[in-house]
Amino acid sequence: MIRDDWTFLSNHGHVLVALARNPDARTRDVADAVGITERAVQQIVADLVEHGYLDKEKVGRRNRYRVTRESHFRHELESGVTLGAFVDLVSKSVATS
Repeated sequence: MIRDDWTFLSNHGHVLVALARNPDARTRDVADAVGITERAVQQIVADLVEHGYLDKEKVGRRNRYRVTRESHFRHELESGVTLGAFVDLVSKSVATS
């Protein structure tokens, strides 16, 4: 049996990409884009903010997010890659599609 329901990124990675592409996105919009619940997005955002990968700013009644571009991936295999380089890479793929 061939499994085809997996992706290369975790939900944390997907949320990071979604917010990098749209810093003003609502939790609901991110949840729809990633395919997870709003509560899961809230927990992931809290993780990313707590560990310094995202900055969160209140703008009126909404939040605006900024990826901390100089931060590095956590796992040893990717620790030499910054979030900025990663976000630039995946943003390029969208721009050229």
